[in-house]
Amino acid sequence: MPAKLSIVVPTLNAQDGLARSLPPLSEGLTTGLIRDLVISDGGSTDATLQIAEAAGARTLQGVASRGGQLRRGAEAADGEWLFFLHADTVLPSGWADAVATHMTTGRPAWCPLRFDHGGLPARCVAGWANLRARAFALPYGDQGLLISRDEYARVGGFRDQPLMEDVAMVRLLGRRLMPLSFTVTTSAEKYLRDGWLRRGGRNLGLLTRYLGGADPETLAKKY
Repeated sequence: MPAKLSIVVPTLNAQDGLARSLPPLSEGLTTGLIRDLVISDGGSTDATLQIAEAAGARTLQGVASRGGQLRRGAEAADGEWLFFLHADTVLPSGWADAVATHMTTGRPAWCPLRFDHGGLPARCVAGWANLRARAFALPYGDQGLLISRDEYARVGGFRDQPLMEDVAMVRLLGRRLMPLSFTVTTSAEKYLRDGWLRRGGRNLGLLTRYLGGADPETLAKKY
């Protein structure tokens, strides 16, 4: 029986993230879960593509737009289920069995997250992200998205937009979304660079404006 799961990762100069996130995927190969790994690149100038190819990934190249990259990746993938992950999102040990178990429910799912940096600000931001996902069914892309191909097609797939493509998708899925039973670790680099309060406030402001009808192209210039 063919493996059912395709991993799809959008990248842009993501060599450092891939160096951390690709090794844990081997668990899915060992258990016979992963059918293929698709790296959908937006024009990287670092070693992203070389790292991806060394890991046995299928690589695609196109215009840098995360929604478009995810859409192209899904079209190229062969699995009955799709697991969309950011390049700097690291899966924990035991993820493959948990995903295989969840797939029997038929429902789309997201991952609770934590940051690869300690301290109260990191815990607060991660706590808000997980609360937002649970209470409002609004997980972001760094929390992953596991979805059957049939359901992905039913809602029309990712929109080709540079920002809030994840929000556009999960709003279509609504309360069908469930949390997975494991926590992923994502990079705190942008928060450390910009400041936890400043970055968190900017993200919340962009979300509010998007939900209010703002154009994603305009918002992307503020990101």
